[in-house]
Amino acid sequence: MSARLYDAHNHLQDERFGTRAPELLTACRSVGLAGMVVNGACEADWPQVLALAQQFPEVLPSFGYHPWYLSERTPDWLANLRHYLDAVPSAVGEIGLDRWKPGLPYAGQEEAFLAQLQLAAERNLPASIHCLQAWGRILELLQTNPRPARGFLLHSYGGPKEMVKSFADLGAYFSFPGYYAYERKERQRETFRHVPADRLLIETDAPDQQLPDALNQFPLVDPASGKPINHPANLGAIYEYAAGLRGVSVAALTAQVESNFLRLFAGL
Repeated sequence: MSARLYDAHNHLQDERFGTRAPELLTACRSVGLAGMVVNGACEADWPQVLALAQQFPEVLPSFGYHPWYLSERTPDWLANLRHYLDAVPSAVGEIGLDRWKPGLPYAGQEEAFLAQLQLAAERNLPASIHCLQAWGRILELLQTNPRPARGFLLHSYGGPKEMVKSFADLGAYFSFPGYYAYERKERQRETFRHVPADRLLIETDAPDQQLPDALNQFPLVDPASGKPINHPANLGAIYEYAAGLRGVSVAALTAQVESNFLRLFAGL
């Protein structure tokens, strides 16, 4: 049986991809893509995420307000989010907290995160969570607020390995990006050696989080800037790297990740 690979988190709607989604997905299918979660980041890109989901069966849509774009919210943003969640089977995300990005106000981030987490909990939808330099606080919020019964995803988990069990006990899944293959990311790699097998997922975060050149099987550039970006078909290379990291065969990892992905994203 051919490989069935799943990308737990990307941004196929990103403007850096332009109109190339059909060719990008053709390349993804060539490496065995079975499904990808495409995450909206703000009201402006939710229509593109919905359109991709309606056009391509591999696309599982996710709608949310990323903390970087909260200043762009309209007064009706939460009602608009409900509208998109009603339109098609979908997840909630990308949502979260960020104390890392220079100049980004923290005020209002927790309120927006909890409003969206509440929606995910009410509807039992998977939530895709971004967190940078706020791991202790996001753990507190997850411990003291309703969560989706099916669980949630900590995308590109970069917190301490000592917190993995606490998050997993709350229902967390943890997705590994190819960016962690860079030599300087040894701490993150060590953390992922401790993620329970039944909570491990793989992601590209394309067009972000590029792989090291030696692993980049699908080089791609942003035509507007000429800068390199991450091709979602690098998913296969990330599976191969993660299998080596975990000390298992690619076939075993593929089967485990498929089981995990289908459990978290069932019905989408």
